[in-house]
Amino acid sequence: MKFLDRAKIYVQSGAGGNGCLSFRREKFIEFGGPNGGDGGAGGHVWAEAVENLNTLIDYRYQQHFKAKGGRPGEGSNRTGASAEDLVIKVPVGTQIFEEDEETLIADLDTPGERVLLAKGGNGGFGNARFKSSTNQAPRRANPGQPGEQRTIWLRLKLIADIGLVGLPNAGKSTFLAAVSAAKPKIADYPFTTLHPNLGVVRVGEGQSFVLADIPGLIEGAHEGAGIGDRFLGHVERCAALLHLVDGTQEDVVGAWRTVRGELEAYSQDLAKKQEIVALNKIDALTPEEIEARKVALSDASGVDVEIISGATGKGIQPLLHKLMALAAAARGEQIKPVEIDEPEDEQWTP
Repeated sequence: MKFLDRAKIYVQSGAGGNGCLSFRREKFIEFGGPNGGDGGAGGHVWAEAVENLNTLIDYRYQQHFKAKGGRPGEGSNRTGASAEDLVIKVPVGTQIFEEDEETLIADLDTPGERVLLAKGGNGGFGNARFKSSTNQAPRRANPGQPGEQRTIWLRLKLIADIGLVGLPNAGKSTFLAAVSAAKPKIADYPFTTLHPNLGVVRVGEGQSFVLADIPGLIEGAHEGAGIGDRFLGHVERCAALLHLVDGTQEDVVGAWRTVRGELEAYSQDLAKKQEIVALNKIDALTPEEIEARKVALSDASGVDVEIISGATGKGIQPLLHKLMALAAAARGEQIKPVEIDEPEDEQWTP
């Protein structure tokens, strides 16, 4: 399935049915009087967050959504039928904006959450409504109210506990594939990942978190360089960020600063999230190189740097328990501390 996280759609609610102008005319019934019924209400247009969707691809092929109108009233005081509501199903985490793409209408981040996008028109009154002691034969009936129509933007932000960021070829996809059942594309050239990937990481019995891998950032991404920063919105909801740095490059500090600069240029809120820095690909480094680059990265970032290898599994298990603790704390859950005894020579697998 193709990933699509942005779509423009047009919605229109149903018009109300017209009221009926009718009089009771039956043989042997004197003074029959007005008996025109009211029109039915038009259908509303709702947006609802559902759990079985993870992309907005459906709205590339259908952009117009129109609810049905109410039925007109009839004689014998019969009210017209109201139209059914139209429900647009969107993935959990979808934000709905006005046509200007700046005014937020709703942020549907809970399964089953709904928002009214367009209200259906009310049905018109039939002439029986206007009967009075001074007007016993009204020849007046109201038309139904028209429906509302508007243009809106849907923007999807994935719901994940931990976000995975870094330069292209930092080993993000390899890490995701190693710790979860996700199967992202992995190759030895930049921008292998063209859209976000999600993976469920199971750390222990009943303990798991969702990891989001987004395409790599390069210098100038906030100005549109490379794939740009359009996918950074998918890690805005994360409890923390895992920043992978390729240990095989000479300037690991420069690589870390490049990504940090793009995060700060995109959003200060995103830049303030807790960051776990990990030096990746240590299987290709000597112990002296690992120590030197770890110290340099620690001094620059001001945090303890994890050393891992996504290819061999070295150092991954302690890192996952650390990430699990952060995800659980964000959810308000309590987890039991686990003693980690990682073999030196055996490859860890999830």
